[in-house]
Amino acid sequence: MKVLKKIGLLLMVLVLAIGLTACGSSSNEGSDSQDKSAAENGVGEKLIVGTDTSFVPFEFMDQETQKYVGFDIDLWAAIAEELGLEYELKPMDFNGLIPALQSGTIDVALAGMTIKEERKEKVDFALPYYDAGLLVLVRADNEDIKSVDDLKGKVVATKTGTTSYDYSVAVEGVKEVKPFPNIDGAYMELINGGADAVIFDSPNVLYFAANKGKGQVKPVGDILEGQQYGIAFPKGSELVDDVNQVLQKFFENGKYEEIYVKWFGQKPQHIPSAK
Repeated sequence: MKVLKKIGLLLMVLVLAIGLTACGSSSNEGSDSQDKSAAENGVGEKLIVGTDTSFVPFEFMDQETQKYVGFDIDLWAAIAEELGLEYELKPMDFNGLIPALQSGTIDVALAGMTIKEERKEKVDFALPYYDAGLLVLVRADNEDIKSVDDLKGKVVATKTGTTSYDYSVAVEGVKEVKPFPNIDGAYMELINGGADAVIFDSPNVLYFAANKGKGQVKPVGDILEGQQYGIAFPKGSELVDDVNQVLQKFFENGKYEEIYVKWFGQKPQHIPSAK
């Protein structure tokens, strides 16, 4: 009898062990399936957003709060909230943004990036969200340069890797183009007398002239080379369609205008891509 009882107990233990193993296996398979589904849908994944944080007033460091702020920063924050996206800002040089998108190091590039055909061959852009152009900036006491036509024999400073640089080197008669990795360097070169003019994106030039450069520099001439800015993504990114839908919504419901007024102090003359 004792032997039978022992055998019975052993059988019960084996049955329980097999049951627990089966339950554990089932539970793990379910968890793996959920994790796979979440990954496929991008749920819980944190996007890496590359940004050139020296492009005032689109993206820059607030010295008081030590946080990144600006028009682009606010616009992307609103888009991400609308889509339920988690993200992390990754400051980097402007020149490195497109290679980083191509290599998969970042998921989004947010940097007041001009939409150009050669860039469209390498990355995908969402709807254009800002209409801009280039402006010539000179020292406040300069009376010789009144437009781009007066740059013959002059030294021009600008930011490397930008449409401003491309335009500057093509201006007929310019003596030298000095490229800087950061536009602040170009502005300082102008103020210190190392350059006769700066050519750069109109919103940044106007912001600098009205703030840090007030009384020291002034914009001259007309806006050159009409441009549009776009948020860039790796080729084939599924985020493009989602972001386009949100941008279109913001163009129509006033959210875009609200952010624009906050940073530029006036309503946009027209919404870039509203249908």
